[in-house]
Amino acid sequence: MRERWDQVWRGSRYLLIGLPTALATMLVLPLLMVGAISTALGVGLVLFPRIMAGLRLWGEWHRRRAAAVLGVSVAPRHATLPKGVRAQWRQLLDDGENRRDVRWVLWHIATGLPAGLAALCCVGLTVGAVVAASLWWLFPADEPLSLLVGIPVTSWGSALPMGALQLALGVALTWWAVPRLARWDARACLAALEPSAEDQLAERVGVLTESRAGVLDAHGAELRRIERDLHDGTQARLVAIAMRLGVAREALPDDSGALAKLLQEAHEGTEEAMTELRDVIRTMYPPILADRGLEGALASLTAGSAIPAELDLGELGRLPAAVEAAAYFIVAETLTNAAKHSGATRVTVRMSRRGGRLLIEVTDDGLGGADESRGTGLVGIRRRVAALDGTVLVASPVGGPTAVTVELPCAS
Repeated sequence: MRERWDQVWRGSRYLLIGLPTALATMLVLPLLMVGAISTALGVGLVLFPRIMAGLRLWGEWHRRRAAAVLGVSVAPRHATLPKGVRAQWRQLLDDGENRRDVRWVLWHIATGLPAGLAALCCVGLTVGAVVAASLWWLFPADEPLSLLVGIPVTSWGSALPMGALQLALGVALTWWAVPRLARWDARACLAALEPSAEDQLAERVGVLTESRAGVLDAHGAELRRIERDLHDGTQARLVAIAMRLGVAREALPDDSGALAKLLQEAHEGTEEAMTELRDVIRTMYPPILADRGLEGALASLTAGSAIPAELDLGELGRLPAAVEAAAYFIVAETLTNAAKHSGATRVTVRMSRRGGRLLIEVTDDGLGGADESRGTGLVGIRRRVAALDGTVLVASPVGGPTAVTVELPCAS
């Protein structure tokens, strides 16, 4: 019972405060129109972002009130403006919260006014019964006070029972309707200000995109660290062991027999392990990327291609290490495919950056007809690109030419 009365009290307070605020919110619409019109005159360039920031604060106050009525928690929304008119307008156009703020204005007027008026009627019916039943005698006899549906009150005999009946009716309506109206209006407020399922998905994709960029950076840094550790540590120790085994073989007399054979096998096994380790390092993170960067590594690839290759690089900027490694391996694999299968006489490698995407295009003048099922390396390229959420397009009609186009996300 006490909890229900608490809901009635909080709902009544919420709706009765919401009624004048809904009336005040009606002034926001002409204010927005003035701000938009003044933008054409130049004044609105500074004024309109501040109007929207004020609207954010106004809507946020209602949002917190609605969350309190529903007993839920909401993350705070900030209304800070960056420095500079250009940055403020960029935020204004890119931030989906601003569109929700404008949507809330319409929702608040459409729901806050009727809900507030209904709550006012319920509470007024209750309070009016007490006032009318106790103060009926203050009114002149020719203009008596009325209760319920206009029944005049002219004596205590009619005031007390009619007042009690209206009081009971008002309490019943307030008890039943006010909490429901408050929850309905609060849910409408949160629905207008909270992102839709599509907006939430878009925001989640944005968060995942940013986190993926961080993961790529961390992954690239870890690859470089492992490559350095293997190159400077494990490989160096294998080289030292191989040198010692070679010296030991040279120092053995000719009649050592089984011992000489064991040393020979150990020496050859160490050199094979060194060769395998170098292959692992090259496939994991090519040392040339760390030494010469992506531009230098690609220049080395095209210079060492089995068929003449032309390299055309745009402005690439800073790329995540994992993207650099993927780009290097993609170009290396396509050059190898062209040399082995295409019969081409020339290959062109183009690489450019468009916003947050790295575009790689490798075109040859060969015979075409590339078939991924024959193991031409395209499957490996697709898997490497898919790991970075990129795309691969292969155009290879019979008779040529063959063009492999790859796009990799590279925002950092």
